[in-house]
Parts: sequence; structure tokens; C-alpha cells
Amino acid sequence: MKKITTEDLNLYYGSFHALKGIGMAIEERRITAIIGPSGCGKSTLVRIFNRINDLIEEVRITGKVLIDGRNIYEPDYDLVSLRKSVGMVFQRPNPFPLSIYDNVAFGPRIHRMAGEGDLPGLVEESLKAVNLWGDLKDKLKRSALNIPLEQQQRLCIARLIAVRPDVLLMDEPCSALDPVATLKIEELMTELKKRYTIVIVTHNMQQAARISDETGFMLLGELIEFDRTEKIFTAPSDKRTEEYITGRYG
Repeated sequence: MKKITTEDLNLYYGSFHALKGIGMAIEERRITAIIGPSGCGKSTLVRIFNRINDLIEEVRITGKVLIDGRNIYEPDYDLVSLRKSVGMVFQRPNPFPLSIYDNVAFGPRIHRMAGEGDLPGLVEESLKAVNLWGDLKDKLKRSALNIPLEQQQRLCIARLIAVRPDVLLMDEPCSALDPVATLKIEELMTELKKRYTIVIVTHNMQQAARISDETGFMLLGELIEFDRTEKIFTAPSDKRTEEYITGRYG
């Protein structure tokens, strides 16, 4: 089932045409990787899915972005609801300067999803979902800034999960992590796709090949090719995709 669909999607920064006629369909409860050289528009594309780009001056967007069949750029689309259902994890972990408990409880409190009496159970559930409960259950009052980076990134994912999203956007979520921590996050993503639709931007082609179901290759603002990951990496249809994957540029 299609979760996110784009139709002739274009984005402009002033007069600069950053995304050009993007058309793609992202399947529900799968991992979709977006690859391509630096500056090709990968992060810009993913940030469209929860309209973070709206915060940048002189951004203009044309075309459609459909989530569950509805265009999120309709004038009456509720942005608060969108950003609750489509969460984002950034390159470097960004926990709030609060306790571990208050980081996870923050979203449910803001959205009034649960009373204070229900929050402990929700925090436990969210931390268990990212395999952190065993490590942190006795440290919930500790500052989230004082735990290892890999745990901080898991905590940021737990913070999103706590508000019951449908989609997790991940922009280079392992770029600040060492190889061991990276594998742990990849294992987590593979587990989470049973419940969430995941879109990941990555420069790490081995990562894309390991964990994603579909892959899109971008170049100079265009989506050159979008297909099953196995096909992209073994029999790409476009020569430019093959050249990038084999390391001839990028």
C-alpha cells in the first residue's frame, strides 16, 4: 500500500530550481533509502514530507505530496497533525536538555495525549520500542545529554514514537556514530519497519543495500531512478546510477 506519493514535485529556493519533477511512491511499512552525492537534494526531498522546508524564506513548492491519499500542501492541511504523524531524526542526535524521562514525555504532554498518571507507561513503552529500557530504566532522571551518542539517537527515535507517528524520516541518522553503534541503529530500523514507514537519507551505500527495501538515486535535483534496492544495486536501469554506485563519482 502506498503511504507517500509525489507527483511532479518541484522546489525552488528563490530562483534556484532545487528539486525537479520528482515522482515517486513510497510503500507503507518499508524502508526507503534516498542516495546520491552531496548537494543533490536528498535532504530537501525528505524534509518536504513534514514541511520543514516551509520554515525557509523564499521556498516555493509546486506539484503534489500525498500522504494516505491527501495532499499535504492543501491550504487547510493541519501542520501540527502532519508533524505529529511524520517525525524526523537528524544527522546528529538532538535530545532536549531535559531528563531522559522528560524527553520522551515531552510530545505526549504538548499534544495532550496522556495524563501524568499515564506517562510512565508510555515512556516505558517507547523506550522498550528502541531497546533502551533495560539500559536506562534506573537512570530516567539523568540528563539526556549525558548518555552515549548512540543512546541519544535511540532516545530521539523514542521521543518520536511516543506521539504515535506513522512515518519516520531519518536524515543521515548514523553519520555521527561509530560502526558498532551504526549497526545497532540499523538493526533498530529493521525492527521498527514492522510498525512504521521509514525514509532514510544516507551517503552510505552499504547501509542502503543492507537495510532498505526500495532505493531512490538522486542527482542534481532529479530522481534518476527509483526501484527495489536489489535491482538498483545489481542491475540499475540508468548508467548514471551505475556510475555512482560503482564509485566513479560522488
